Amino acid sequence: VALLSDSLKVLYFSSNDFSGSIPTELGMLSELRIINLNRNELVGPIPTELGRLTNLEYLDLWRNKLSGTIPTELGVLSNLDALQLYDN
Repeated sequence: VALLSDSLKVLYFSSNDFSGSIPTELGMLSELRIINLNRNELVGPIPTELGRLTNLEYLDLWRNKLSGTIPTELGVLSNLDALQLYDN
């Protein structure tokens, strides 16, 4: 993750049948602008660490099995234009 933290801008893993939780380490990828993890089998809460991604514009987590509340840390992401969480 450390090697990618200054360069990765798009993370697109839609429809891969990934399972488990969303890695908290994604919060270390400071240049991310787009995260698309829709249509997988991800479980658990949305990591609060995603609130560190100040460049994030698009977060797509729909059609997983996520639970819990939406982290308040996402509310301070001033560049976030789209947040898709439905069908969880």
